[in-house]
Amino acid sequence: QVQLVESGGGLVQPGGSLRLSCSASRSVFGINVMGWYRQAPGKERELVALFTTTGNTNYADSVKGRFIISRDNAKNTLYLQMNSLKPEDTAVYYCNLKIVQLVPEIYWGQGTQVTVSS
Repeated sequence: QVQLVESGGGLVQPGGSLRLSCSASRSVFGINVMGWYRQAPGKERELVALFTTTGNTNYADSVKGRFIISRDNAKNTLYLQMNSLKPEDTAVYYCNLKIVQLVPEIYWGQGTQVTVSS
């Protein structure tokens, strides 16, 4: 089992920045995919950014050039730097881990609210 705990959400004005963190309860060895998703009220959960199994990054078109995903393996922590925030970025942001193996394991954090409003 792996517990994921997000932090760093809050209220920010349009154009502002926030950095989200996702701490994993233990190191995850092997092949895995780790990333950030978000869900706005009345909408489906959508991918924001992730690290692929090869360590490459994928971003949703709506956040390219504004958000940066990074990780610190020594701290078992994933980050999402969000810049130039827009009201449409308002959502609950979730950390996700998928351990790729014969029987995949998928974990979600509890989510952190990001509100972009003046």
